Amino acid sequence: MNAGARTLLKGGAAPDESAAPALPLGEVHEPLVETEPEELPEAVPLEPARALVLAEFEAPRTGPVDAVLRLAYRMGVPGSVLAAPLRKPAAPRLLATVSSPLRGERGAGMALRAGQFVVHGLKVPVDKVDFASNAPLTPPVQRAVQGFTWLRDLGACAPREECAGIGEKLLARWLKANPVPARGPAWTVEHAGLRLLGWLVNAPLLLGGDAGLRARTLAAMEATARYLDRQVANTEDRLGRVAGWCAIVAAGLLLPDGRPRRVFGEAGLLRALGELVAEDGGVLSRSPLAQMDAIALLIDLRACYAAVDRDPPPALETMLGLLVPPLLALRMGDRGLGSWQGAGATSAARVDALVAASGIRARPGKDSKHWGYQRVDAGKATLVLDAAPPPRSRHSRYGCASTLAFELSYAEQRVVVNCGGGELAGGQVPVRIEQGLRGTAAHSTLVLDDANSTAVLIKGQIGKGVEEVDIARTTVKQKGRDTARLEASHNGYAARYGLIHRRTLLLGADGSGLSGEDVLEPSGRQGKRGKISFAIRFHLGPGIEAGLADDRRGAGLALPDGSYWQFRLGGDSGEAHIAIEDSLWVDGQGRPRATKQLVVEGLTSRSGGRFPWLLKRMG
Repeated sequence: MNAGARTLLKGGAAPDESAAPALPLGEVHEPLVETEPEELPEAVPLEPARALVLAEFEAPRTGPVDAVLRLAYRMGVPGSVLAAPLRKPAAPRLLATVSSPLRGERGAGMALRAGQFVVHGLKVPVDKVDFASNAPLTPPVQRAVQGFTWLRDLGACAPREECAGIGEKLLARWLKANPVPARGPAWTVEHAGLRLLGWLVNAPLLLGGDAGLRARTLAAMEATARYLDRQVANTEDRLGRVAGWCAIVAAGLLLPDGRPRRVFGEAGLLRALGELVAEDGGVLSRSPLAQMDAIALLIDLRACYAAVDRDPPPALETMLGLLVPPLLALRMGDRGLGSWQGAGATSAARVDALVAASGIRARPGKDSKHWGYQRVDAGKATLVLDAAPPPRSRHSRYGCASTLAFELSYAEQRVVVNCGGGELAGGQVPVRIEQGLRGTAAHSTLVLDDANSTAVLIKGQIGKGVEEVDIARTTVKQKGRDTARLEASHNGYAARYGLIHRRTLLLGADGSGLSGEDVLEPSGRQGKRGKISFAIRFHLGPGIEAGLADDRRGAGLALPDGSYWQFRLGGDSGEAHIAIEDSLWVDGQGRPRATKQLVVEGLTSRSGGRFPWLLKRMG
């Protein structure tokens, strides 16, 4: 590999199948041999990369009056005193009605009208939900109930007059259970920020009925905004901090005497965005769901500015332009997202709606060096590789030990996937398997001695393991067309076992074959003695049927679209053999679906080993 093509990240050719006959399931004929590229790889140097770094967003440049307002408000001077010192505070009211371009899911709204919250596919009867902050609800249900994220879905299912009564009824129940700011899940900065922003953006669903409820709601909005003023900087969760600042700015725009709060909030928001997002636009948690949440927050906040006929700071539009391309990089052939860092296979409809509402037109980022995902498109195939360390513990939300895992799709069929769904545990995904879904074995990569490449801890945290990933992306010509070769390595097993895992992936120029090689090599000058077990896992997409060859060194895959693929170990794989085991895949609705996985397993020398393989579409 050309040294000029290397990038170090710290945490910190397929043969022509045109004449190949289709083979019966399980019958794998003798080895498919990878063809040599027609020309030597032409190295494409990557820009020097650093650790995942924080993009700096400065506070908006304003005049001396706003600077004084911001300082005084931060010191605790009431906004009404600063906005109009010679008159009584204005009566609570909303200054404008917000129309957000981001719509909710109609099906979830219809279920709510029928008396059920739908949370990642789980139906929760509304009448049985305890709205108190200390209620024993699973994390996804807590987020929906305490963050009022269901308001958007309710507004999407019917005209306002048909569903406003439901919104008012549920709000009244929540206000009764939470009369004042307190402690517990309802009063995390993230939930309070989501709730206040949801109230402000969806106010017509809440404020059109009883005058007493309207007065209590407006008072609760002001009380929540004051709570966030004091607490927003104290949360360690960076996405939660951004949610809190967005709500503060929205309150400053839409509640009376809000100018001091707005200028205070804008400065805090831009700093928080700089701490959330890396230079290439990927959130530092490396989570697709967190990326989508950040985009949604900015879309709603931009709508609040439009409601009062005010231009947002230019940095907000800049940030939206940064956030969208990395998200698109994780789209597979069915246009849904891959399963990374706790996310399930988010549906194409959700992604389409979010991108359309953002107004950002962009192509997928293929080489997100800081965010850490590498994308290759060839023919009808899409390959995505996790080529970075897991997020730092301070950034992690549902961190996964997925380094060097990949996903592959062909046309709309997902061929190789990761299990995904750790963040959705508590919906249809059982909470008891949450940590397992975040482990290395739940991803399509190599596992050594049944150990995670990075320690998976409770509450979404990540421990020691992968600290460095060496990644090279080079251009290779095959049959007159360019494709990309990805070569990456990580040191997650170096401290415990003295071995480095190196993976090379080459997607055929027509997309019909993926040749790969997994190598274990000593991290020091001399390898250790003895042998150690390993497993290279290839989790298969939904509906794929698999059968083993007689020699257990190959497998046939029958896909739902009618195509047939072969998987074959290379001749230099030692005593490794293939097994077929059960697996699961969490789909775009949060449902765990039973699938299969191919497992290349065996013992290898502690001084290293080499395991080439080929995945090939036939016919």
